[in-house]
Amino acid sequence: MANLVENKKIFLNYEVLDEYEAGIELLGAEVKMIKSHHGSLEGARVLIRGAEAFLVGFNLPIYQPNNPSSAYESERTRKLMLKKKEIAELVGRGEQKGLTIVPISMYNKGRLIKVKIAVVRGKKKFDKRESLKKKEAKRDVAREMKGSLKN
Repeated sequence: MANLVENKKIFLNYEVLDEYEAGIELLGAEVKMIKSHHGSLEGARVLIRGAEAFLVGFNLPIYQPNNPSSAYESERTRKLMLKKKEIAELVGRGEQKGLTIVPISMYNKGRLIKVKIAVVRGKKKFDKRESLKKKEAKRDVAREMKGSLKN
């Protein structure tokens, strides 16, 4: 289960409250591009319309740039496959003030491509600084532990 496409700034910019796993509806060439680690989840979000979930803002370049198809849209809306219960939970959470639903990563699960989505709350600037300090401290402790094991 290796990450194919990842939004690396999610954990810096947002506080993750809940995570969900969803299937995604793709074309054949789009699957090839994702499996070759192309695409960008930066700025992508999940919208709930009716009883369906859609991934909006996901940029996936064309498979053959030298032989482009005029009908292909790199930022088209893609449908997410979720259970009705999960969609109902997301509708309730998405309507709360300050909460957003965003994709974290895309990965293989067997022969299928899955999207990990999360309900998140934006961090303030001081929260971001605090999480960076914790990350740095954790890295220093790991570095010291590694150094002490060699001696």
